[in-house]
Amino acid sequence: MGRRAIIAGATGLVGGELVKLLLGMREYEGITVLVRRRINVAHPRLTQLVIDYEKLGELPPELFAETDVYCALGTTMKKAGSKERFERVDYHYPMELGKLAKRAGAASYLLVSSTGADANSKFFYTRVKGRLERDLQSLSLRSLHLFRPSLILGDRGEFRFGESVAAKLSAWMPLLFAGPLGKYKPVHAEAIAGAMAAAALTKGTFERIIPSNRIGSMASLLRK
Repeated sequence: MGRRAIIAGATGLVGGELVKLLLGMREYEGITVLVRRRINVAHPRLTQLVIDYEKLGELPPELFAETDVYCALGTTMKKAGSKERFERVDYHYPMELGKLAKRAGAASYLLVSSTGADANSKFFYTRVKGRLERDLQSLSLRSLHLFRPSLILGDRGEFRFGESVAAKLSAWMPLLFAGPLGKYKPVHAEAIAGAMAAAALTKGTFERIIPSNRIGSMASLLRK
């Protein structure tokens, strides 16, 4: 019997890569995406659940039992429009998913967090991410992996100046992100998806918190 996966955030950059990756893997017999609107993907192993994220608690617990839960939810302050709305998307929804995963006995919970996540940070963004990591760890989930990418590279369908500059610096001056600066190394969304799948599927012990410069090497485990 194959594995089952749930993906939250399938309309985003990393979530979209997760959908493509998992549908192409024979290990998964079923993938469920939790979406506000249907995505333009059709596959016999894909189930699309159109939901209200404010009502996550109404989802049936059996949906999460023995399932790999991939959480790639996230927004920006610009898109959210307020700190309160940002916190709903980047803290409350992922935390509610974690509680559901705990109650149902999910096989693993894999989260896209952020470089600099720190519950005591003076910066709102990294403080929210840090609080989420801390509170998910307090749930004592069966398997929890927190991925901390720096700038996430990929085709967003929009130009972002900072990401463009970071991508060029990473290619031209790879030593810039060596040593202590490795955690700031930009990483492609495809690599993040691969690292998350590797953590869920590969037997053995992985570190619980994966910095940006470790994501690529973890993703390569899928190709071995």
